[in-house]
Amino acid sequence: MKAVYRTTYTDSSRIELKELPIPEPQTDEIQIKVSTTSVNRTDLAVLTGWPWIMRLFVGWPKPRNPIPGVDFVGKVTKVGDKIRDFSVGDLVWGMKDNGFGSHAEYFCTHAFKLIQKLPQGIDPIIAAASIEGAHYALNFLNKLKLNPKDRVLVIGGTGAIGSAAIQLLKNQKIEVTAVTLGNVDRVKDLGADKVIDGLEENFLDCGERFHAILDAVGKSRFSICKPLLLPKGSYLSSELGPKWENIFLALTTPIWSNKKVIFPLPQDIQGSLSQMSELLLKKQFNPLIDRVIRLAEIKEAYSYVSQGKKIGNVIVKMDIES
Repeated sequence: MKAVYRTTYTDSSRIELKELPIPEPQTDEIQIKVSTTSVNRTDLAVLTGWPWIMRLFVGWPKPRNPIPGVDFVGKVTKVGDKIRDFSVGDLVWGMKDNGFGSHAEYFCTHAFKLIQKLPQGIDPIIAAASIEGAHYALNFLNKLKLNPKDRVLVIGGTGAIGSAAIQLLKNQKIEVTAVTLGNVDRVKDLGADKVIDGLEENFLDCGERFHAILDAVGKSRFSICKPLLLPKGSYLSSELGPKWENIFLALTTPIWSNKKVIFPLPQDIQGSLSQMSELLLKKQFNPLIDRVIRLAEIKEAYSYVSQGKKIGNVIVKMDIES
């Protein structure tokens, strides 16, 4: 099988596409043939070991699994003798923050709490674009207590997290203002009530205040955004912040400020997959997709994602002919 391969923490320039033996499942594992996967910010963290805390989960001093890849959609092709809940032919999808090794044509796993059967009728490309970013968006937004017509500012509306958050918020009848760098029409199509093009204006001058601000790209700070928050408003970021300040602020701002930082810990991948299954079946979520590539192009895709240029999701479809 073909698989992305690296033996140390590195950038995209030192990954290889290698021919490796197809892994065989242990008695408590299933073998999955990957149909689609994505290249995303979590993949970059697994690849580079940055921020450093990732190495506590991915492996120290080098990655435990030389094959990266945190999410997937695929088909069960073999099952171990002890497996009862999955059968050959089942369509499945899932995500593992520290990596499944899904940037390969096949992988094996026993991490069944992180995977789920994919309902019939959901396109594998759409499904793959509704995992990583949507999971984080769900786990950020479920930390907020919002009511219909509350106002939320989403910074980074064209990212995988931000574009998912806009749609999830609109499903709750929240008024959404999104900040982008260009691509205004694509964000408007997601349902945002107002879009601020950061190439044209500073979102700090928007003249509005919000019940919550989600920095979906981690490019701003609480100290910068605080004037835009209403009393008892909340700021969330997808990153740790300079010197990991968001962890410290999440502990202290609820005590000394009427505006607080929430540092969300994304959990319950099963719950995220269940919610996304329901939304996709009801046609209430349409992921933003930058491009669909073949596995042979994945090295360039890693480089592209690392530049922060992608719009939504970069999807790898395994069976695209070269």
